Amino acid sequence: MKKIFLTAAFLAAAYFAVAGSGVITPDTARVLNSTSVSDETLARAFSERLSGFQAEGTGIVIKILSDDNDGGRHQRFIIRLETGQTLLIAHNIDLAERVEDLRTGDSVEFSGEYEWNRQGGVIHWTHRDPSGSHLSGWIEHNGQRYW
Repeated sequence: MKKIFLTAAFLAAAYFAVAGSGVITPDTARVLNSTSVSDETLARAFSERLSGFQAEGTGIVIKILSDDNDGGRHQRFIIRLETGQTLLIAHNIDLAERVEDLRTGDSVEFSGEYEWNRQGGVIHWTHRDPSGSHLSGWIEHNGQRYW
């Protein structure tokens, strides 16, 4: 019980420290990586038009879009978080495997860079960076991790 209380207190303190600063950095986003806190962080980033931080979470696929073949090829789909916020996932299939057998209603976990847009945001960099200069991201679907 004491461990649960200390963990909850730490997460609350970290969240309010970030909320008070007006800035979400990659380091603080990694601290706030539980699904509910991550959803709150993404909701705040959307409302404040913040971008450029690593985020992790879980969502339900609500729409599968055609691949974007302009420049680097990206598999694209839209997920809905528990909060109702939607995110476009843009998964680079030139650098990572395509997420196989993806269907509407499936649950996916993700790690990638958040960029604000009017529809809820985009998650990209859901793959390894060949140059090693960017944090690696991933998508997990049906127990398989794609990166």
